[in-house]
Amino acid sequence: MGNLNHQFEAKDIGLRTPEVVMDLKRLGSFYPYKLSFMRKLIRKLMTEKWDISLTLFNLDKDGFGEAVYEIKTPLNNFHFVVFANFLDPELRSDRVIAEAWDMTVTLRHGVFNPKDLIFLKENVPLQEKGRMTSNSVVLSRANKSSRNFDYVINELSSGKQPCIKKINEVGYLYRTTAVYGSGKFGMADWDKVKTSYADFSEPFSAEMFSCFLIRQFSLDQADHIAHQRNPKTAVKLNKSIKRYIGIGNATGLGMAPFLIKHPLLINNWIETRERVLAKVLNDTSPDKNKLASFLLLVSRAIIHLNQITTNNLTQKEININVSDDLSLIANYVTEQQDKIKKWQQVTQYVIENFSIEAQELINTVLIEIYPKEALLFEKNQEIEEIYDLVPEMKLSKLKTIIQNQYQWALKYNFKSENADAIFWYRSEEKMEPRLGERNIDKGADKEMLIGIARSIEQCYSTIQNLSPELKINNVAEFIFAHPEYRQIIRRIQTMSKTTYGEIQANLNDKDVLPIHLLRCKLSFFGVGKFDPKSRLWVRNTMFQGAPIVSDINNEYKDEWFFPVMPNIESSKGNEIH
Repeated sequence: MGNLNHQFEAKDIGLRTPEVVMDLKRLGSFYPYKLSFMRKLIRKLMTEKWDISLTLFNLDKDGFGEAVYEIKTPLNNFHFVVFANFLDPELRSDRVIAEAWDMTVTLRHGVFNPKDLIFLKENVPLQEKGRMTSNSVVLSRANKSSRNFDYVINELSSGKQPCIKKINEVGYLYRTTAVYGSGKFGMADWDKVKTSYADFSEPFSAEMFSCFLIRQFSLDQADHIAHQRNPKTAVKLNKSIKRYIGIGNATGLGMAPFLIKHPLLINNWIETRERVLAKVLNDTSPDKNKLASFLLLVSRAIIHLNQITTNNLTQKEININVSDDLSLIANYVTEQQDKIKKWQQVTQYVIENFSIEAQELINTVLIEIYPKEALLFEKNQEIEEIYDLVPEMKLSKLKTIIQNQYQWALKYNFKSENADAIFWYRSEEKMEPRLGERNIDKGADKEMLIGIARSIEQCYSTIQNLSPELKINNVAEFIFAHPEYRQIIRRIQTMSKTTYGEIQANLNDKDVLPIHLLRCKLSFFGVGKFDPKSRLWVRNTMFQGAPIVSDINNEYKDEWFFPVMPNIESSKGNEIH
């Protein structure tokens, strides 16, 4: 288990305080960075030169059928099996309750055995209703973009490259609606994956790799259909356009509780990010070359933000405001660069004058221009999610821990109707998290432990109001009298050894924005462009700008940070009016 005793050390090495970092709005302002999972995965497969070959491509003229990619890594063999089926457009849905998809896939360990194809064809398209074997690592599905897929094929089949501006409106040809791993439906569990399949020993790396190959299949399938439609005139997608096309994703409440239910892992993720930032700020100096790199990346970020298409007015306003902030920051750095001797001068100027979004974007840029410093922290520190109860702990010490490290939770008045208006539960139909309104919706008796602030405040109040006559002196005696607090006390005792594990927010509040939780987790995945559809779910784009399979043996430059539209001459003149 990783070292959790960071409380005092954090102050000594200049880490930001948890009061700053773990604010829910700030967490919802994080951007992907150098150590995000997608970036790490692509560095790994590019530097190790994974051999990814398309060994079965049995698609008809409309692109329906099956395909198999075989993957050879320095350590293992895997195969990725795809089933592309006809789907009535009226059935195409981002909802997890959907029962049919344009594409279903699985990532499996070992060399592909053609004899398995019948079994896989009977089960993979069923998804949750099917059954996987223990050498299966990931099960997923995806749907076509109704705006992009047919348009791209029509252009290619007529001998033209698609308009890059049109591509940018969506950013992908397919979007995933669920990516399952870690032992679900009979697949290999996480312990087996991280010990037996070392290529995917990082959290979510197998899932991210599956999304990468879904993207690759979408490109291969588009080229195939275009050629089948018109062999004499069809052209293949330009490679620069292929790299700019990502894989879409629809993420809802199902992802939100993860940050609360895995606080040790989240502490590890965020502490790593904060340590990288602290090292850059403390151990580097902004010389002429680094200032130039900083300004170049800020300029790219401005273009990136301005190219994001979203109908969500709040997100659109955020993107515009951050873009404007970055222009002012760039002007400041340009005018003051002869006087800037420490990066803290820049970050302090940003903190004093600009939004949280701008602050976190600048932090990400700083990390990006110091790859050597960032990559010192790349190795995964394994964290076991074990929460130990310390029954002999004096109750007075537990109170002190709550007062010192959970003061944020004690500030809420849960007697207020609005402060305790929301409860989180799992739907019986899909076992997916949902939000209910207390005193209106049924299910409060099945409430998940998501409202950490409320549980802590209730536990603390109960301790405060104990009668001296009961002579309760330690945690064991208190839990014997109040067993309902066993779980939260175990969490408090364990998390007291960490710095960044707890999100400092009331997740039972009437106006809580779960989308901040989604964006925080997605930023660590490496997800960039966000298109919120409500406060509860968001569409986003993964791997946009990343290499494609045919790039693997080329020299790799890890520079697909804030991707922007490529300047493709052959796409000009094809605008859709």
